[in-house]
Amino acid sequence: MALATRLTQLLGIAHPVVQAPMAGGMTTPELVAAVSNAGALGSFAAATTAPAAIRSQVAAIRAATDRPFAVNLFVLAPTEAKPSEVAFANALLAKYRLELGMETNAAPPAKWAEDFEAQFETVLDLAPPVFSSTFGAIGARKTAALKARGVFVIGTATNVAEAKTLESQGVDAILAQGAEAGGHRGTFVGKFEDSLIGTMVLVPQIVDAVKVPVIAAGGIMDGRGLAAALSLGASAAAMGTAFLAAPEAGTHALHKEALGKIDDTGTGVTRAVSGRHARGVRTRYFDEMAPHAAELPAYPVTNALTTQLRAEAAKQGKTDLMVMWAGQGARMATTRPAAQIVAETVEQAEAVLGALRGTR
Repeated sequence: MALATRLTQLLGIAHPVVQAPMAGGMTTPELVAAVSNAGALGSFAAATTAPAAIRSQVAAIRAATDRPFAVNLFVLAPTEAKPSEVAFANALLAKYRLELGMETNAAPPAKWAEDFEAQFETVLDLAPPVFSSTFGAIGARKTAALKARGVFVIGTATNVAEAKTLESQGVDAILAQGAEAGGHRGTFVGKFEDSLIGTMVLVPQIVDAVKVPVIAAGGIMDGRGLAAALSLGASAAAMGTAFLAAPEAGTHALHKEALGKIDDTGTGVTRAVSGRHARGVRTRYFDEMAPHAAELPAYPVTNALTTQLRAEAAKQGKTDLMVMWAGQGARMATTRPAAQIVAETVEQAEAVLGALRGTR
């Protein structure tokens, strides 16, 4: 049986599978192209990437595939940090920097994050087949500008109110991010705590609330999850953690290794690592910083203050001080090539849905 959906038809892709964007170097051009060449939708995470690098990375993707792919950005406003909050964060981080042989009184970074407006203008100029965003709504004007260039626009929602907001601004599809998802939460309407809604519950409510196609995300690791998402009314499933250990992914080797060792309770959600709630593998650093979450500066300030520390921990192989984003299905991640993950996911979903149809 074919798994053609409204979204596969709109995007011109063979399979209702989206490789979720994962910032920090994990979604390489090789991974994006491999997924797209396999008939799914690869996604490049450009959120922490400078405009010039976005251009070179997109050029590399286009050189490796002629199939549709997405570019993803975080929606960020210009940031100002309170000196008292920065000082508090640096005091907490000092012992970890000392442990890693770093300067304990590190100078603040030249900037807290890449300029979103400059990033957006770059993406608009490049006009990739698909644009996706999280952390907020880009607004009707930017959405219309992308669509005028022939770009398909996807927005991320963690609750029904966000989905309705995105639809009102003209997005073409909505990614429904369930609580099980790894990495940063996309909540921008209401309290974070109120939007930790499981994928199985969130997806049908958003499907019922909007008219555009919905992509299910959070805890989907194989064809069983894809079949469940489609059964709930989604037009596709986004899979991030499922691709983290693939050979094409830029995930640190120790991060890949850790995925297979943690159990279903091995991840947690905290604001302490980056200044925005995110789900990752629970390490010593993760757990020790968590009690101070509310006192730390908001994203991207804390994220910028911890970037060098996290990079040094990875360089030294100190897994207890590393930050390893992952969803609740991390233990199910596979080291198989990306194209094989796509093929096996679709094959299993077809078998599951076929079996269900046969029992009716």
